Amino acid sequence: MIKAKLLLGAAAALLCAAVTARPAAAAPGYQVWVSNEKSGDVTIIDGGSLQAIGTLAVGKRPRGIHSSPDGRTVYVALSGTPIEAPPELDAAGNPIFKQGHGKDDDDDDDNVVSDKAADGIAVINVADRALTGKIKVGSDPEEFTLSPDGRRIYVSNEDVKTASIVDIASAKVEHIIVVGQEPEGVAVTPDGNRIYITCETGGDILVVDAHSYKTLAHFNVPPRPRSVDFRTDAAVGFIPSESAGMLNIIDTAASTLTRSVKLPAGSRPMRVRVSPDNAKVYVSDGRAGTVTVLDAHNYSVDATIKVGKRPWGIVLSPDGKFLFSANGPSNDVSVVDLAQGREIARIKAGQSPWGVTIVPTH
Repeated sequence: MIKAKLLLGAAAALLCAAVTARPAAAAPGYQVWVSNEKSGDVTIIDGGSLQAIGTLAVGKRPRGIHSSPDGRTVYVALSGTPIEAPPELDAAGNPIFKQGHGKDDDDDDDNVVSDKAADGIAVINVADRALTGKIKVGSDPEEFTLSPDGRRIYVSNEDVKTASIVDIASAKVEHIIVVGQEPEGVAVTPDGNRIYITCETGGDILVVDAHSYKTLAHFNVPPRPRSVDFRTDAAVGFIPSESAGMLNIIDTAASTLTRSVKLPAGSRPMRVRVSPDNAKVYVSDGRAGTVTVLDAHNYSVDATIKVGKRPWGIVLSPDGKFLFSANGPSNDVSVVDLAQGREIARIKAGQSPWGVTIVPTH
């Protein structure tokens, strides 16, 4: 077992001075774990006090982060592929790629020197706050999800255009699925039967049977779809398209795009989350520095909430009262009181926070 250095102290829990309102106490019984892409660690935040209570080194470029269904293990995607700056955008909001990088170029990563030994999924024992191992899951894992029973990991391998199915107990890749250019978002439907994989460059969405691993459907949304989430009370899914500034509504029974909703001007949507009661949809707006709130049934935009710089990952507290956003350039996590519809605190994280997950305390 590899013991990682744990940094404790009040200094790690300081709230940013820019937020002057006294934060309301969050409901106890959970922690918020935040992956920090540039500092190679995870920040642990107490959900009751809204204070950082520890930092755990995990490896190179941690991004996707998820808790096991029983809350006893946290998994973090690590990658030895160097970080690239976000692409410039044209007037329509589409990325401007350098020569040699694009949807028709199969060799766009050939000149990138990557540390493939660093790639994998870090395994953390929550009770001990200790890194216990790393599962090899294929090249350059960025985002992933767990099967509902917690036995498998479904992971996107960004630089090789595949998705991997990994058995956690054996730490073996069971199946490799060929997908599209730059796979990123991975999510499993609430019934556990279908895996959705989003591919940034071409807007490809693949739907894979979670038992046979056969591709059941393939459709497209506007470019740079980043993530997926679902209502649990209906066959409805949501996929944001960063370049188009849109939220796509998906019929998950038919595996088709039903409509696209334009988000507020300047939105570059990244992560989408559906509220526990299936009433609202929350989208982090990236460069806009906001979170958009939509009605989960008629898809109207209800509110826009200002948070930190370029929010990427977002997560909701188990009771649905708070939203936490990972703000990469400002190196902090915003706490949003959803009843008040405003940010109430900023919590200092590591360098370039990327993903967030909820971990129940036992």
